[in-house]
Amino acid sequence: MMRVGHDRRVDIEPVDAAPARAFRRSILRQRWEDLAFLHWPVAPETVMPLLPAGTRPDTLDGVTYVGLIGFRMVGLGLGPGPAVPYFGSFWETNVRLYSVDGTGRRAVVFRSLDASRLVPVLVARVTLRLPYMWSAMRLQRDGDRLAYRCRRRWPGRDGATSRMEIRVGEPIVAPTPLEHFVTARWGLHTRAYGHTLHLPNWHPRWLLHRAELRYLDDELITAAGLPPPVGAPASVLYSPGVPVRFGRPVSLR
Repeated sequence: MMRVGHDRRVDIEPVDAAPARAFRRSILRQRWEDLAFLHWPVAPETVMPLLPAGTRPDTLDGVTYVGLIGFRMVGLGLGPGPAVPYFGSFWETNVRLYSVDGTGRRAVVFRSLDASRLVPVLVARVTLRLPYMWSAMRLQRDGDRLAYRCRRRWPGRDGATSRMEIRVGEPIVAPTPLEHFVTARWGLHTRAYGHTLHLPNWHPRWLLHRAELRYLDDELITAAGLPPPVGAPASVLYSPGVPVRFGRPVSLR
């Protein structure tokens, strides 16, 4: 339970790995492929100033997490319409935090989203005020090893860079509480035009693999206003991907 104000308590939604879809109509659909998830613990008081108004850090055993996630966005489209040609598929690397709002909805908060197509970057920045950046990106695969590279082009003249390499391991039959906490997320919080919004999403249950971090040289986390991670990640995961749908954003009250 969490306290809101002085006399009202709100139940926080459970960390559910496969909930029913909470919305009827989709405004966006896409597919996420070849995801690498890296996560480090961080003190809630460190990230609190970085979250939208009306939200606070979501925690597991008193700790919250910062995530560095690389993947490929495929077939981005509006509602039931066809995928957007060319501009609807691109590489992305994001830095994210974990939040909960006054109604108990768990979500992610993106501190940055680097993408390899400029048009989706501009649209997302204008519509939902998401911190998308235009970047040069690629992924190289050599058997069970994947290398993600990112160099920021815009905004800013001196672009942050990131390079991470993982080795994919065995499928996970029973995810740990931490693995559920950082992947079973069914919405995002963002601040746009004077309002904090919750944008719900839904996808089938993740197929997760454990993974080994082989190499990391990252500037995106510190460029997002966070302290540099200390030590090895607490969690390194891989997923071949899922289809995803997004519902209409709702303003927090």
